[in-house]
Amino acid sequence: MLALAYAPLSYRAHGVFDELLMGSGSRLSGGPQILPDMDRLGQEELGRRQGAAEMAIVNFGITFTVYSEGENIDRAWPFDVIPRCMAESEWRRLEAGLVQRTLALNAFINDLYNGQKIIKDGHFPGEVVLESRNWRPELMGMAPKFGVWAHICGSDLLRDRDGVMYVLEDNLRVPSGVSYMLENRMLTKRILPELFHHQRILPVDDYPSHLYDVLASLSPRTGDRARVVVLTPGVFNSAYFEHTYLAQQMGVELVESRDLVVDADDTVQMKTIHGLKRVDVIYRRIDDDFLDPEAFRPDSMLGVPGLVRAWRRGKVALANAPGTGVADDKVVYSYMPRIIRYYLDQDPIIPNVPTWRCHIPEERQHVLANLDKLVIKPANESGGYGMLMGPHASAAERERFAGLIQANPRNYIGQQTLTPSTVPTLVDGRVEPRHVDLRPFILSGERTWVTAGGLTRVALRRGSFVVNSSQGGGSKDTWVIADGDRGK
Repeated sequence: MLALAYAPLSYRAHGVFDELLMGSGSRLSGGPQILPDMDRLGQEELGRRQGAAEMAIVNFGITFTVYSEGENIDRAWPFDVIPRCMAESEWRRLEAGLVQRTLALNAFINDLYNGQKIIKDGHFPGEVVLESRNWRPELMGMAPKFGVWAHICGSDLLRDRDGVMYVLEDNLRVPSGVSYMLENRMLTKRILPELFHHQRILPVDDYPSHLYDVLASLSPRTGDRARVVVLTPGVFNSAYFEHTYLAQQMGVELVESRDLVVDADDTVQMKTIHGLKRVDVIYRRIDDDFLDPEAFRPDSMLGVPGLVRAWRRGKVALANAPGTGVADDKVVYSYMPRIIRYYLDQDPIIPNVPTWRCHIPEERQHVLANLDKLVIKPANESGGYGMLMGPHASAAERERFAGLIQANPRNYIGQQTLTPSTVPTLVDGRVEPRHVDLRPFILSGERTWVTAGGLTRVALRRGSFVVNSSQGGGSKDTWVIADGDRGK
């Protein structure tokens, strides 16, 4: 039996929350519902299915790009065949918390560029905004349609040893990974079709249609079908597979900067073999700095001159809006409970990780005195880079970070060290526990919609907390199992 064979391998004795064992029989886990199917297959057959999945990944060209010694290297997407399961009852609470959080974030960004009431009322320190490298004062007074700046958001969640799910961070600039969530579901349906016969798993494959509807709703023109494009930096970008995938799934054009031009009337035009065609909505996968050399970095070869000017005049919609990155900041993250209460008059549904802000002297002293116990994060890095895992760092590494914090306290936060929950994972033909996190995706337009589950990222090395694919992590399909199917 899988559960019996798996139990001795788990980290339960070390205070780790295992979602299969400790969630069994509770609202936290849908895992027990797939155990009979997994047991019928057995580890040998699971290994064969894993091999079939890896072959399909190669044949379908599901890749991601890593940068190594100045070169771009395409690698096959790392996928584990055993799905991570969650009961619908727990998911609905998380879904409500993500909607709440996204509404507050968009209200916060809109306020910062239009009046800054939260600062004037003394609920948020203005210097945190002014010192943010993603603050765009030139966009003051802009009011995007529906008051939404972050149309696509990916918030990272992690369950600690207490079984509580926490928000690790919010990704608002150009969040990636949703294509792999969709491909993971496709692979699981192909490789383990029998598992779908015994319970109702909430779908995720409707994401491209929801994304298109949100983007089309932003069009400045009415009456005509909106022309939507996906703007990519090009084939060498690490998320290029996702750019092409989403454009194909939505049935829209994938373009680079050389394919677009802003005309004398500040209208964005796409070059085609039939001449110029007006573009209404751009889903841009390029960071602000490189988006428009007229507005931001003049040396950018990836952007479109005049694009921000066209957006400001209401001739084109940009998703996510320029300037959104001001809230994609781990120092801003630390104020999210206060931001939610200010704009929504509600308590947060999903808690933040306990966090200390190094720009506040007394909190900085706490961080410096506890570098061996905390996780230190820079304000604007992503992908797990630039961090210090205090309990696992050397004395020299902690000393170096102490210097970095003292030199630029605004750029760092300290967080309580969490121990991510574990789930069953097939490793070298054997089912073992591995640490995971979760990235759901939230779409915001006239309404807010959340994927059912999201992208589960898994640390494939025993004992490792590193889930990023660029640093040796992998991924799983995430199943939210309808409560009406519990116990089948």
